[in-house]
Amino acid sequence: MSESPDARSLVSASSQLNLMEIDAIDDKEFDIPQVDTPPTLESILNEPEDEDEPFILEDTCFLNTENIDTHSCETSSLASSDSGDRTHLKRKKKAVEMNVTVHGSVLRHSILKGISAQMASAADKVDAGLPTAITVSSVIAVGTSHGLALVFDQNQALRLCLGTTAMGAEYGAVSALSINHDCTRLLCGFAKGQITMWDLANGKLLRTITDAHPPGTAILHVKFTDHPALAVCNDSGGSVFELSFRRVMGMRTCDSRCLFSGSKGEVCCVEPLHAGSELKDHPITQYSLLAMASLTKILVIGLKPSLKVWMTFPYGKTDPASVPQLAWQFVSAQKAVNPILAFCRGDHVHFLLVKKDESGTIHVIKQRQLHLNCDVISLSWINSRTLVVVDSVEKLHVVDRPSQEELDMVDLAEVQLVYNSSHFKSLATGGNVSQALALVGEKACYQSVCSYGGQVVYLGTKSVHIMTLRNWRERVDHLLKQEKFVEALALSWSFHEGTAKAVLGLFGEPAKRKGVVADKMVEILFQYVDRSLKKCPEQGKIQVMEQHFQDMVPVMLDYCLLLQRTDLLFNQIYGRLVENSVAKGVFLESLEPYILSERIGCLTAPVMRDLLAYFQDNGMMESVEGCLVHMDITNLDIQQVVQMCWDNQLYDAMIYVFNSGMNDYLTPMEKLFQVIGPPLREGKPLTDVEVVMGNKLLVYISCCLAGRAYPLGDIPEDLVPLVKNQVFEFLIRLHSVESCQEEEVYPFIRTLLHFDTREFLNVLALTFEDFKNDKQALEYQQRIVDILLKVMVENSDFTPSQVGCLFTFLARQLAKPDNTLFVNRKLFDQVLDFLCSSDDDSRHTERQQVLLELLQVGGVVQFDEGRLLSLAEKAEFYQICEFMYEKNHLYDRIIDCYLKDPLRKEEIFNYIHNILSMPGYSPEEKHSVWDKTLQHIQELVSMDPSKSAEMVSVHFVDEVQPITTTLQEDYLVFQFLKNLLDPREGHPSQSLVKLGPDMHEQLVGLLCRFSPQEVTAFLKTSQDYRLEETIQITKQHQLHEATAFLLEKKGDIQGAFQVLLKVRAAHQKQHGQITMYRNIMCYSVSIQRIKPRRMIDR
Repeated sequence: MSESPDARSLVSASSQLNLMEIDAIDDKEFDIPQVDTPPTLESILNEPEDEDEPFILEDTCFLNTENIDTHSCETSSLASSDSGDRTHLKRKKKAVEMNVTVHGSVLRHSILKGISAQMASAADKVDAGLPTAITVSSVIAVGTSHGLALVFDQNQALRLCLGTTAMGAEYGAVSALSINHDCTRLLCGFAKGQITMWDLANGKLLRTITDAHPPGTAILHVKFTDHPALAVCNDSGGSVFELSFRRVMGMRTCDSRCLFSGSKGEVCCVEPLHAGSELKDHPITQYSLLAMASLTKILVIGLKPSLKVWMTFPYGKTDPASVPQLAWQFVSAQKAVNPILAFCRGDHVHFLLVKKDESGTIHVIKQRQLHLNCDVISLSWINSRTLVVVDSVEKLHVVDRPSQEELDMVDLAEVQLVYNSSHFKSLATGGNVSQALALVGEKACYQSVCSYGGQVVYLGTKSVHIMTLRNWRERVDHLLKQEKFVEALALSWSFHEGTAKAVLGLFGEPAKRKGVVADKMVEILFQYVDRSLKKCPEQGKIQVMEQHFQDMVPVMLDYCLLLQRTDLLFNQIYGRLVENSVAKGVFLESLEPYILSERIGCLTAPVMRDLLAYFQDNGMMESVEGCLVHMDITNLDIQQVVQMCWDNQLYDAMIYVFNSGMNDYLTPMEKLFQVIGPPLREGKPLTDVEVVMGNKLLVYISCCLAGRAYPLGDIPEDLVPLVKNQVFEFLIRLHSVESCQEEEVYPFIRTLLHFDTREFLNVLALTFEDFKNDKQALEYQQRIVDILLKVMVENSDFTPSQVGCLFTFLARQLAKPDNTLFVNRKLFDQVLDFLCSSDDDSRHTERQQVLLELLQVGGVVQFDEGRLLSLAEKAEFYQICEFMYEKNHLYDRIIDCYLKDPLRKEEIFNYIHNILSMPGYSPEEKHSVWDKTLQHIQELVSMDPSKSAEMVSVHFVDEVQPITTTLQEDYLVFQFLKNLLDPREGHPSQSLVKLGPDMHEQLVGLLCRFSPQEVTAFLKTSQDYRLEETIQITKQHQLHEATAFLLEKKGDIQGAFQVLLKVRAAHQKQHGQITMYRNIMCYSVSIQRIKPRRMIDR
C-alpha cells in the first residue's frame, strides 16, 4: 500500500479526452421535458429558508444501466460496458457459481512519500506547522497552519514555499487553496479572512485581498473558475462572493460581488464547473456555472454573461450534522458531452444533468438517485461512472453509479484525515458563526480531499495519500498474489464479457479486448492447475484428496468451456492432471454433468478411452450410458463399445452407438428381438430385464418411424426416408434371418403383438398420421394391416382384448375422412361372433368392453345393426344394447338394459331423471320413458324405495294413487309412502308433494301395522290427515298414546285423560303382579336360609 507511485500518476491529468471514442448513453436516461423557468437570484435571497420546495424539478425515467458506457473527460481510461449476463452454470456434483460478482481491489492506495517527508521537514526547519489544505493540478500545493503554501512538482520535489510565518501570524492558517486551469496562479484563503494570489512560475505574490467579504469571517472555499479572471469565495458567514481580477495601468485589482448572502441561508460548499481544454467550446461553459450548497438546498447559478439562477433543489429532511457535498463531472449522452452535478447531504446522492438543446433551451434533468448506507463527508468523481465517497467513520467506498454497486472499500483510519472544523467555527476570528454551521463543520474535510485526473488525493496530518484506479491487469494480479485464483478467473471473465465495473486499460475493438483477457485467463488456469497439484495433501484419507480436486477441477472445466478452449482442457490441463491418479479420476468423473448437459460433445480419443475405462473399472455403467448417448463416438472402437454395452445391459447406449457410429438402425432391433422373442413364443412370462428391453424396442421403433433419434435428438434429414423404409421392411419380414422350421410367419410383428398389443398399435397409429401423401408409405400401411389381420384373426393365441384392440385400431383408421385402407367387412363379422360367443362365459366384462370401444370409435358402420343387437342381447351385453338403443333414440328400452344389468341397476334412477328433466329429447321420447318407468314401478320400489319416492315426487306426483294400487305388497306400499310423505326422512323434494288426507291416513294405518313406535312422531310432524278418521285407525290398532294425542289435538281433553288412565291402570295391574311375584320369591329364599340355623341350634 505504501509503494511510491509512478511519477506519471501525478501528471495523468494531462491526458486528453478523445470525444470521438466516447460511446453514447442510453437515450432513455435523457429524454425528459425541460424544467420550468427557474427563479431569479433575488427571489431566492428573499425566500424564507423553511420553504419546502421553491423549485420543483421533474423526475426522469429510471436509468437504463444496461447500455451505459461513459468516460471521464479527465482520464484516458476506458469505462466498461454493462451489457450481457453471465452464464449460469449448473453441475451435478460441484457447482461453480459464475453469477457471483467479483470486483477485486479496484483502488490502488499509495502514499506520496516525498511530499509527506518534506511536509514534516518544513514543519521542523521553517516552522511551517501542520497541513491544513491541499489542491492538485499539474503540481500539488499544501497549505499549513502557519500560513505557508508548499508547492511540489510532478516528482514530489518541493518547488516553492509561498508566504512566511510572519504572514501566517497575521493571516492565520491556510484554510483554502485553488489553482487555475493553466496552473499559473494559486489562490490561498486564510482563517482570518484574507486571500492571496501567487505566481506559480516564480513564486511572486501578485495580490493580497482583504476586502472581498465581511471582516471577521474565515475563508472556507476559494475556487478559480474556467474564466481566467474570475473566482469565487465562501466565508464562514455563509456568504458567497464573486472575485473579478483586473489589471489597469499595471495595477492589479480585485472587484468583489456578493452572490449569496449568509443572512438568507448559509452556504458551506461551492463548486464551479470546470471543463478541460478539449471542452472549451462546449455550449455550457460560456455560462460559468457555479453550484452552491446551503444548509437547506442546492443552487445552480450562471455567472456569465449575466448573473442568473438556473435551478434550486431542496434536500428534504436530513441530519443537521451531515455535510453537504458537491461534485461536477462531464459524461457523454446522445453523442454529446454534458455535465452532471452530484450532490448529497447524508446518505442520498442526487444527480442533475445539464444540457442545451439545438434551440438554445437549457434543460436540467434529474437522474436516478443513489442510496448509500452511510453518512457521506466527502464526495468525488474518479471517472464518469465511478464515485468515491468517504463516510463519517472514515471508510472509503467506491461505487458504480449506473448499477449502484459498491466496488471496493478502504479504511482511511491510518490516513488521519485533516478536518476543517476550526475554520467552520471561525476560531481564528472569535468563533462568530451560527450553531448550524459549526455543527456541520465538525465533519467538514473539504480542503483535505481533491480529485484530479482520475485520482483522488487525501491530506493526512502527517502524509499525503493518493487513490487511483487499478488497471484490469493489476486488479487480477492483486488477487493472484493472494492466491485467490477462482476470484481472479471470475473477475477476468467479467472483463472478457464487458460486465466489469471501473475498467481501466482495455483498449481496441471488443474482439481484441476479449483476446487479451482470454490470454490472461489461460495463464491463470495454468497457474491454478500447478497450484492444485502442489497443494494436494500427500498423506491422509483419500476422501480429503478427492475433495481437494473436486473443489478445483470444475473451475478448470467451466472456464475452459467458457473460453471455448477444449483443446487446452483435454491436452495441456488433462496432461498435467494425469500425473496424479486422484486428480485424473476426479477430472474424468467431473466430465459427466457437462456431457449430459451437452456442454461437452466431443472428447479426444485418449480422454474418451480413459473415461470409459474409469467408469467401467468403478462400476459406473449407468454413467457410461448417459455419457455415450450425448457424445460423438466416431473415434471409438465401435465393436468394443457395443460389446461392453451389451454385456452391461446398456441398451440405450448400444442403440446409439449403432445408429450414430455406423448408421445401422436394424441390428439393434435384431438383437432385442432375439432376447424377447423366444419366451413370448413359448408362452413364458418375461423377466423384468426382458420387459425393459421390450419397452425400449417399442420406443425405438416409434422414434425411427417418426424420424427421431433414440434416445434423444433427430435422425439426419437425408437418412429419415431410408430409415423408415428399412424399419418397415424389417417388421414385415416373413421370417427372421436365423429362422427354424417351427417359426411362424411374420415373427417380428407377432412378437410385438404378444408383448404389448395396444402400445404396438399405438405406435402404428402415430406413424400412419404421417402417411397422407406418401404413396410408398401408404402401401406399407396396407401391407401391415393385412399382416395384422392374418396374424391375429387366424390365431387363437390372442385374448379378446388383444383382438378388440386390433379392430378398434382398424375402426379408427377406417373412420378417417382420408382413409385409403381396405379391410374385408367379413372380418368384422368374425370378430363380432368371436366377442359375442355364448359358448364362452369367461372374460364376459372384458369382451363387452372391447366391443363397446370398437363401436365408439366408429366400428358400428362395419356391422349389420340388427344382427349386432341380436347377438348383444343373447350375450347379455347390456351396455352394447344401450349403445345401439341410444343411437336409434329408443330410450325406453334402455330402462330394460339397466334393470337386467346387475352391475348398473342402481344407475337407472339417474338415467330416468336425466331423460325426463334435461332438454334435447322430444316429448314422444320422454313419454315413452315415462310409461316404461310406470310399468316397472314395483321393481323400482323393491330395488330402492327412497330413490323411487324421490323420483315419483318429481316426475309422477299425479300417479301416486295408481302407483300404490299397483304395488301388490302392503309392506312395499308402506316403504314407498313413508319415504314419500314422512317429513322426518329429510328428502328436500318431499315438501313439494301435496297429496290428499286419504294417502296420509293410509300411511298412518300402515305405520300402525309395520312400525307402531313411529306413529305418534309422524302424527306430530304431519298436518295433512283428518282427526276423526285417524282416531278410528289408532283405536282399531289399540295405540292408546297416539289416540290420546289425537283426542287432545281435537280438544277432547277429558277423552284423552280417560284413555291415559286406562293405560295407567293396565300398567299398574301388570306392575302389581310383578311385585307380588318378586315378594313370593324373596320369602322363599328367606325360608331356605333359616332352616339350617335351627338345625345347628338343636
